[in-house]
Amino acid sequence: MSKLVALALSVGVLAVVDVWLFQLAPMVALKTQVWMSFISWGVHFMAGGKTTGAKAAALGMTFGALVGMVCALAIGQMTFLGSLAAPVAVGVGAAVIVLVSKVPVLAAIPAGFYGFACIFGLVGLSALAPTAAIGPTVVSIVIGAVFGYVSEIVTDVLTKKDIALEPGVGSPA
Repeated sequence: MSKLVALALSVGVLAVVDVWLFQLAPMVALKTQVWMSFISWGVHFMAGGKTTGAKAAALGMTFGALVGMVCALAIGQMTFLGSLAAPVAVGVGAAVIVLVSKVPVLAAIPAGFYGFACIFGLVGLSALAPTAAIGPTVVSIVIGAVFGYVSEIVTDVLTKKDIALEPGVGSPA
């Protein structure tokens, strides 16, 4: 099976499982979000896949989400800036994500930005406080990173050839 077909099959089947998982009552009660899982899954591949991609997705996005949470909280404390409170808080948060990218496990700057956006997305969509949004965001991100890693493993399994079955292998020359 070609790598592309194997990846399509792996991702397609696991996407069914991912969406199903997020519809379970405990996941709904936790306010986890399948769209965050899919973003994290994509970050896994964007960051090179394997362990590196999984770390970038889980750690980079989680760090970005934490920065987003702090910025969202700061907005409420910066009322003296009026309509500039949110832009300034977001600007500072974006700068922090970029500066911290010197740390190898946080080097995938887009992952940080995606995690940052996830917090604001959940706060905006569900009216959760930023501190209440961090838990469901991190859980959703980690699940997506796991699905990225697993989909890659399944793809590799589907594309491995059994050497014993290949013609000419092991036969005398």
